[in-house]
Amino acid sequence: MRKYVLKRIGLAFITAFIILSATFLLMKLLPYQIPAGFAIDKMRYFDEQSTFGFVIKSEVELENYGKYLWTTNGTDLFQDGTVFYYYQRPVFEQYFSWLGNIITKWDWGTSTAIEVNKSAMSIIASRLPVSMSINIISVLISVPAGIALGIWAALKKNKLTDHIISTVVMIFISVPSFIIISLLLKWLAYDLKWLPFEWPSAGASGVSRFLGYFIPVMALSFGSICGYCRFTRAELCEVMSSDYLLLARTKGLTKNQCIVRHALRNAMVPIVPSILSEFIGILSGSMILENLYNIPGIGNLFVSAINFKDYSVLMVDMAVFTLVSLLASVLLDISYGFIDPRIRMGAKNNG
Repeated sequence: MRKYVLKRIGLAFITAFIILSATFLLMKLLPYQIPAGFAIDKMRYFDEQSTFGFVIKSEVELENYGKYLWTTNGTDLFQDGTVFYYYQRPVFEQYFSWLGNIITKWDWGTSTAIEVNKSAMSIIASRLPVSMSINIISVLISVPAGIALGIWAALKKNKLTDHIISTVVMIFISVPSFIIISLLLKWLAYDLKWLPFEWPSAGASGVSRFLGYFIPVMALSFGSICGYCRFTRAELCEVMSSDYLLLARTKGLTKNQCIVRHALRNAMVPIVPSILSEFIGILSGSMILENLYNIPGIGNLFVSAINFKDYSVLMVDMAVFTLVSLLASVLLDISYGFIDPRIRMGAKNNG
């Protein structure tokens, strides 16, 4: 098992390396984005890019690199008439410089538009806790609620309770989360005025910040609860009609004993992977919600980085989403062995 875990972690890092490398190379083929701000800010940015190995700084015009990206000429930065020209290095030279900066300095570059000349890592670090807290709270609510509803529906199969739960689930699972948050905003924020209509600012009171979680968490949780409920009901109904469960009943086990000891445990084998995959889906789906509710998280930041062509911030954001997805897939594979002992036994026999 240890060998298998190490192998999966190694493959996850290789996959992340390939994804991020391809993303970097493709982004560098896009038109270069000149940073916003005053001339002194632009010069500071290009000087840093030159230090990172992405840009060539020259006092004369160069013929081998095409048109220069930016020049200090005419900006009145130097009274003695000093002029600097900044040229973009070839893509693969930038790629190896980028790798070297990450490996040796853990430096992912600086922002060009969102927060000019600020480290991309620090921008992500300041916004990551908000996104993770919303998504984790949503998972903690939706997993037990969805599984409980699914178990209830399975135990009341083909009865009125089952039909009501199944109908409500089908309705909510068909409605996108951005429609749900729009309805919640209109009803709870604008009509009833119970909750804030946007994410509270950093200086808001503790009560306001607490209430600010309700609408985005509810919008993320509805679809997840319905998904868990439907999947749990389907798996549990299938397990409860299996031959080995009927045999357990004939040997004297009660219905509750059969469900707790056998049905639930076997039904959880495919349910746990759905929990991890659902968390990844929530994390990516929260991009739209963060924009609609003005949440300063990494999902909102990802969209802003694309719109403003802030490539350094976009790369770090992409790295976070990639690593979270791959880490979830590793935990997913490991979880099988803890849930189903037959998988651990099979691993030992193969070893």
